[in-house]
Amino acid sequence: MKVVLATCEELPDGNDDDALLLGPLADVGVTAEWAVWGAQPPADLVVLRATWDYPSRLPAFLAWCDSVPNLANPTVAVRWNTDKSYLVDLARAGVPVVPTTVVDPGFTDWPDGEFVVKPTVGAGSRGALRVAAGDFAAAAEHLAALGVPALVQPYQSGVDTRGETAVVFLGGRYSHAFTKDALLTPDAEVDGSGLFVVERLSATTPEPAQRRVAEDALDAAGVLLGLPRAAFLYARVDLVPGADGRPLLLELELVEPSLGLRHADTGAPLRFASAVRAALAAR
Repeated sequence: MKVVLATCEELPDGNDDDALLLGPLADVGVTAEWAVWGAQPPADLVVLRATWDYPSRLPAFLAWCDSVPNLANPTVAVRWNTDKSYLVDLARAGVPVVPTTVVDPGFTDWPDGEFVVKPTVGAGSRGALRVAAGDFAAAAEHLAALGVPALVQPYQSGVDTRGETAVVFLGGRYSHAFTKDALLTPDAEVDGSGLFVVERLSATTPEPAQRRVAEDALDAAGVLLGLPRAAFLYARVDLVPGADGRPLLLELELVEPSLGLRHADTGAPLRFASAVRAALAAR
């Protein structure tokens, strides 16, 4: 059995985190290799991993996904999840989501307090701006510079002290979790590839309330997409504390999320390998 781990030209050998997957996959009889997306290497399964350049090449990326008959995650999930307006869908489904408004260039009805403006299609926190309360000129200038639809969200200040909590599922089942320090800070550093803001991670155990919201978000996505949970080879649910301390969904990552394997227990790569075997067996 052969699996291709799809990446981008800037990271032809993937990222350091996913390097932990090759050994466990080989141990269960799966040969895995990296390939830049856009090609059609023969494989029993193509797994999206470090395809972090897709925001600037979205039509080509989605066309390529459509052409891959054995893609994980499924193309229907990729098409839905590459545009962050999916958050509105999840909010309507009853998931507690950071309040989200989708706007076009020229929008002027800015919220009170600090808020964030970021493109609806984006990855690695690129293009996201934290706007000071009342600085509507900066927000308008940023939105105009983006020149594309964007999300406007009130900034959740609890993230400054508690960070984000990322809850990872493999094959639809909870695997592990980690925290990420606040990213929209003055000292934020962009990786040398230029594809993402450097994250400071540490392992954690999610609280029951966080587990419930994460489970609810994944279940809701399955209902919206008509997919069983097991169809999601991987998923990362990013949560932040709201004003009352309760967890809110910031993002549900189904395309190419870093899984924080270097900050998980040693069994996490093995669980990924088992999930891949299950996906192969289901085809």
